[in-house]
Amino acid sequence: MITFLKGMVEELEEGMVHLEVHGVGYGVEVSSQTLAQLKEGLEVKLLIHHHITDSDERLFGFYTKEEKQLFEKLITVKGVGPKSGVTIVSGLPADHLVSAITTSDVAALSRVPGIGKKTAERIILELKDKLGEVKTTSSSAASAPKNSTVDEVTQALESLGFKKKDAEAAAVKALQIEDVKTVASGIKKALSLLNKN
Repeated sequence: MITFLKGMVEELEEGMVHLEVHGVGYGVEVSSQTLAQLKEGLEVKLLIHHHITDSDERLFGFYTKEEKQLFEKLITVKGVGPKSGVTIVSGLPADHLVSAITTSDVAALSRVPGIGKKTAERIILELKDKLGEVKTTSSSAASAPKNSTVDEVTQALESLGFKKKDAEAAAVKALQIEDVKTVASGIKKALSLLNKN
């Protein structure tokens, strides 16, 4: 069982990183949150969820312990497989996700692409009381940016030609930074994050 991989980032593509570890190449599926932390040519350590079934074997990589813990909780929910789990942790940073689940915010969860209202309700029902051990880096309720600001920044980025998923992830990340308070500064910061990739 692989628990982590430490190696050089050879190539990045949407939802996947190719990691070279001592001459061996590993294809690791990652969320957009983890992907945003990676750069080709840099050494990185990814925490791995090694998913094995009778017909398949896949590696899912996470930049933070919190994101991995959340992913592993999510895939215990009926109807949420690894692919859906990655989609959910891509849609919201760990602290926002914990906040949405523990405060029964069905609307926030339903905004994640591919997650309908019924799935959101099932996730909340099954995980609301099980997230105590998932320690996020900040007080989620206090640190979560106002959704209206996230939406405004996301829409502005979409109008510039960015995909909704990438735009929303960059908007959320930009608005977590302390000196970013307004929509204008959020757009500027999000653009710099997107242009790094």
